[in-house]
Amino acid sequence: MAAATPGVPEQPKHPLPEAVPFDISQPPNIEGFRPTPNFKDEGVKEKFIRKTKENPFVPIGCLGTAGMLLYGLRAFHQGKTRQSQLLMRGRILAQGFTVVAVLAGVFVSAFKAKQ
Repeated sequence: MAAATPGVPEQPKHPLPEAVPFDISQPPNIEGFRPTPNFKDEGVKEKFIRKTKENPFVPIGCLGTAGMLLYGLRAFHQGKTRQSQLLMRGRILAQGFTVVAVLAGVFVSAFKAKQ
């Protein structure tokens, strides 16, 4: 039995398999992975409509948040501090609703991907 010389790595006992050529025109074949449809030809308007249909609560929450913010700033500018405070608290609730809607959408999409 030959002793390995220090500083020189041993050659592997089994040769490495030959690399399979990669066809760049096709997506890689990964077990359990399904490529999503190609949305490259989709414009901003079409993407917004598609995303709104997928999860309609996110735009509703965003509009609610923006509405509360604008109305609260207007009340603050007019000197209605009590109303302004209530609207800012409402804005926080609307933001929380939006975050929950986003998270729910993520979980629903992940669940659909597994099926």
